[in-house]
Amino acid sequence: MGRGRAKAKQTKVARELKYRAFDTDFSSLAAELRGPEGHEVPPAYADLAERDGEEPEAYEDLRKSG
Repeated sequence: MGRGRAKAKQTKVARELKYRAFDTDFSSLAAELRGPEGHEVPPAYADLAERDGEEPEAYEDLRKSG
């Protein structure tokens, strides 16, 4: 009991999210997820990156085939 208002609010929000048209800018989203250009390894992890010796480009084809 007493859940009526909360449930009605949740239903209203769910309907709004379901039926509202979104203008998604996918290029902006991709740029945000990609991160800044010229990514540098933080100093705390530089020794691990050197020890590993693997270049990120070595995995480029695996990420794209995915």
